[in-house]
Amino acid sequence: MVEYAPVSTAPYAPLVDAFGRQMGDLRISITDRCNFRCVYCMPEEGLKWLSNERVLTFEEIARLAQIFVRLGIRGIRLTGGEPTVRKGLPDLIRMLGPLAEEGLESLSLTTNGFTLREQARDLAAAGLTRINVSLDSLMREKFHRITRRDCLQRVLDGLEALEQYPSIAPIKVNAVAIRGFTEDEVIPFAELARRRPYVVRFIEFMPLDADGNWRREQVLAGREIYEMIHRWLPLEPVQTVASSTSRVYRFADGIGEVGFINPVSEPFCSSCDRLRLTADGQVRTCLFSIDEWDLRGPMRAGASDADLVSIIRLAVGHKELKHRINEGPAFQRASRSMSQIGG
Repeated sequence: MVEYAPVSTAPYAPLVDAFGRQMGDLRISITDRCNFRCVYCMPEEGLKWLSNERVLTFEEIARLAQIFVRLGIRGIRLTGGEPTVRKGLPDLIRMLGPLAEEGLESLSLTTNGFTLREQARDLAAAGLTRINVSLDSLMREKFHRITRRDCLQRVLDGLEALEQYPSIAPIKVNAVAIRGFTEDEVIPFAELARRRPYVVRFIEFMPLDADGNWRREQVLAGREIYEMIHRWLPLEPVQTVASSTSRVYRFADGIGEVGFINPVSEPFCSSCDRLRLTADGQVRTCLFSIDEWDLRGPMRAGASDADLVSIIRLAVGHKELKHRINEGPAFQRASRSMSQIGG
């Protein structure tokens, strides 16, 4: 039996957790499937996909998104798996577009970029406003090694195609930084940000790999990468909002920007305003959550919006203070791998 929290007398008052953090960002995974097999995200074989009936429909996603926006969410990012493999993605973006009238300020997408060359136009026409493209190497052999797919040029072509649609901005390029893999590409990535209109962001390697092989010594800290770049060409800081996960810089003579997301070496949990909704309708309050809060089951059983608000508030009330990656035995791995949670 679902335990409902008392319905607030102001049902659409903002979502505030037990530590005073107001929720403003929601990541919605629309599929757990992916056309890549990145080594830090999923095994090459053997991962069991969700059955179609367990995955939220577009109508269910739109209903929940509206509720979250009315509860103060201002940014929604569609994730996966790989969201572009789900048929009809532009239709979902169009369904979510009217939420701008209720306070939604940003509708973005995280993608591996494989289909962007073909889909950029449709995504822009549907109303997508921001995009994050995962790109961990600019070298064909290394790209193949980490993604288990030989298609670097397709992704680069997709990025170039995005530049034709200025309504999608900024274009963020996310590179997972792994010691022993990333060092010799730091400057090439920085040069990419210098000469193209991208925000290239280095993300510290986190223990979210499906095989459970992550080791602390594999983390290439953002501070080290910053120093490599700053010695090559000085970086100038860019002002960001307090809840931003990224420290952002620019070059005096550059077009784009460089960012550093350092959840391991410099955790930003104290300002975390993020929630996640998995493809099968579970609310997660942290990437490293052990617990989930089911919205799909009650919704399909006829729950009212007020009932769903109650479950969401209950979940937010249990949001973790921090992820504990740096606390040795106190750290517990997330209950799902990254591809199953949503980026």
